[in-house]
Amino acid sequence: MSSEVKASNVSPVTPPAPRIVQQLPGLRYPLHIYMFRRWVKLGNPIRLFEYLHKTYGNIAHYRFMGTPIVFINDPRYIQNVLVTDAAHFVKERTVRRMKILLGEGLITSDDPIHIRQRRIAAPAFHRQRIAAYGTQIVSIAASHRDQWQPGQTIDIAGASMALSLEIVARTLFDTEVTPDIRAINDEVNTIMGLYNFIVAFPRLENFLHLPIPGLIKFRKSKAHLDAVVKRLITEHRAAAAAGEPDKGDLLSMLLASTYEPTEADAGKQPEHMSDIQVRDEVLTIFLAGYETVANALTWTWYLLSQNPEVEAKLHAELDTVLGTGDQQRLPTLADYPALRYAEQVFAESMRLYPPAWAMGRMSTREVHLGPYNIPAGAHVFFSQYIMSRTPEYFPDPLRFDPDRFTPEAKAARPKFTYFPFGGGNRQCIGESFAWMEGVFSIATIAQRWRMSYLGATPPVPQPKITLRPRDPLMMRLTPR
Repeated sequence: MSSEVKASNVSPVTPPAPRIVQQLPGLRYPLHIYMFRRWVKLGNPIRLFEYLHKTYGNIAHYRFMGTPIVFINDPRYIQNVLVTDAAHFVKERTVRRMKILLGEGLITSDDPIHIRQRRIAAPAFHRQRIAAYGTQIVSIAASHRDQWQPGQTIDIAGASMALSLEIVARTLFDTEVTPDIRAINDEVNTIMGLYNFIVAFPRLENFLHLPIPGLIKFRKSKAHLDAVVKRLITEHRAAAAAGEPDKGDLLSMLLASTYEPTEADAGKQPEHMSDIQVRDEVLTIFLAGYETVANALTWTWYLLSQNPEVEAKLHAELDTVLGTGDQQRLPTLADYPALRYAEQVFAESMRLYPPAWAMGRMSTREVHLGPYNIPAGAHVFFSQYIMSRTPEYFPDPLRFDPDRFTPEAKAARPKFTYFPFGGGNRQCIGESFAWMEGVFSIATIAQRWRMSYLGATPPVPQPKITLRPRDPLMMRLTPR
């Protein structure tokens, strides 16, 4: 009797409700079957992503060369991939392919290497260290703008690249734009031109030694890059060994940084980066810190030229913060918090033309995205370009409106509707540097010049490693 009474007092356990699994929408056949459709173009996945989003909504699948691929455009799913289930995803094939150039840098490496490298590199990107570069950014931007003449026509894409190259040379290497720096730039541009070839070549890593023209070109550029970077590292190490003071550049910081063992590494000694590790990070920082900001500035000047009311509001802020006439001065670090509209302009430019226009991961086990099962080995892609032009989150998405980035407007949007620097534990370590470079460059140049776009048609974005204009972007300069 007693056992029956006890049993009757125990509440029955309610089994969890079965999870409802839905079939992924998407293309019925492998992608190569659709190769002659207008929304499939080799080297331009944006067309395909636009079609998938328009046709199937916020998640769609297709297969390419036997690999299951899932495109997502839902901020909840993106957060799952980058944050919630990040442990079950690694870099997908196109990013891993770039290891042949960038090695195990912060962009290409997976955990646990990525965690270790990020801890070593973190002091070089400390907020106080980045803030110290503000004066250099303004000085370099002012030097460039002061060389321009009224009525002059310039390719603003080329001018932005030249500006960003000098900023990277000064902050990364503590040097002027020397032949070595130009060599790095030239070889990176050569390899950028080979990007589609490098990504599309099956099992490229196994064939790098073959006498194929594209591979010969790649090998020569990479060998030249490695030689130049090795020489710069050797020179910096020699200067440190001779007791020369740290000049504050990022390369010196990387060489001085150490990996302090965690509790899990008990017994291990602190470690410095090897020359190979430093080389990988130098090239990664060079590419990420030069190409991306230069392209973001290029698109900013184009958008300002097409939106005079926004340009006028920017100029009003600059006049208020930095003065006019004889009272005008260059921006300083103390002015940075007051240049809010300049920051909003830069943010809105990166919404419409994000330098990093897409990201991808590969699942290492089956994962769930809402009601969908994603198999192990699937490549999951999501695009800053598509997300930031989605009307659900950015009404009238093609309109250039920096007021989308007031604190109130940002707080009203879900996380991962805007992620120009990625997210999660792999968010770009140089994000604060990029914002400072962008805002100070815009403020310094717009203080002096207006620009008029001379093209007959809008510039065409070209999605390679970064989103750059396909053609020169010509501007006429008018003094304010």
